[in-house]
Amino acid sequence: MPESRLTHPRTAPDAPGAPATVLSAKPVVLPAPGRGEDLRVRVSAPATGDGLPVIVFSHGFGSSLDGYGPLADFWAAHGFVVVQPTHLDSRTLGLAPDDPRTPRIWRFRMEDLTRALDGLDTLEASVPGLAGRVDRDRVAVAGHSWGAQSASALLGARVLDSAGVPGEDLSDPRVRAGVLFALTGLGDSLTPFAAEHFPFMRPDFATMAAPALIVAGDSDQSRLSTRGPDWFTDPYTHSPGPKSLLTLFGAEHSLGGISGYEAAETTDESPARVALLQRLTTAYLRAALGLEDTGWKAAATALEEDPEPLGKLRSK
Repeated sequence: MPESRLTHPRTAPDAPGAPATVLSAKPVVLPAPGRGEDLRVRVSAPATGDGLPVIVFSHGFGSSLDGYGPLADFWAAHGFVVVQPTHLDSRTLGLAPDDPRTPRIWRFRMEDLTRALDGLDTLEASVPGLAGRVDRDRVAVAGHSWGAQSASALLGARVLDSAGVPGEDLSDPRVRAGVLFALTGLGDSLTPFAAEHFPFMRPDFATMAAPALIVAGDSDQSRLSTRGPDWFTDPYTHSPGPKSLLTLFGAEHSLGGISGYEAAETTDESPARVALLQRLTTAYLRAALGLEDTGWKAAATALEEDPEPLGKLRSK
């Protein structure tokens, strides 16, 4: 039986609206034939409210269903059902580098997200009192770093093979929008090491047609790219609209600390930056999923009019 917990998450003091008490269950196990082991998922949702939209979140390399509390807790406290699968690269699973599944982990990741959507009945039933309160017509995906690449596939992005031919279309019609944090750019800018060891990092954004908010840090210098931080703006530049790009000033790959409240890998800790992301992503997803639009417009205007802004937003 999965563990159920009653939590009251930490949120920014200036968060919009009163945060709700959150119920979460983990691990909820979904059968995954051919994966080598079943998929373990965490589900979090507000204790009250109906017609709750869904966010399926893909963690970055090495993390797990327990990561990204600053985002998952906030989203759940503000009206979303948050689904967090643990991918095979998680440190909690300890997959050996020579495991035969390793070369295909990038594809397993994408399949994990689809499997989570397929298992929404089971996931909904895992949280006490959640049954019948989920809006299956309002589903978004989100992810950070490698997780952003995984999530982008469900929005329509594809992976180019060595000849530059786009691979299989894994977009999912159930997914209406996404938020992509620190999503890597085009494959023609990879270092020789990255090109040799990470052949799946050759994205094609031309078919990523679903609405998405792309978040990039202007101090995020990747060791995998020969370019500067502008590499992380490629998903916006090379995809069709409707898209928005939030460029955070001074932010590195952790974007202020979204990967966890006490994550050791955070190199640019900034509670203010994380609070901005909490507010903006919540407002964006509510607007993109058709819940309301005034919050997103107000948040965008507030950022533009801030005399000392933490970032810049543009849309197409």
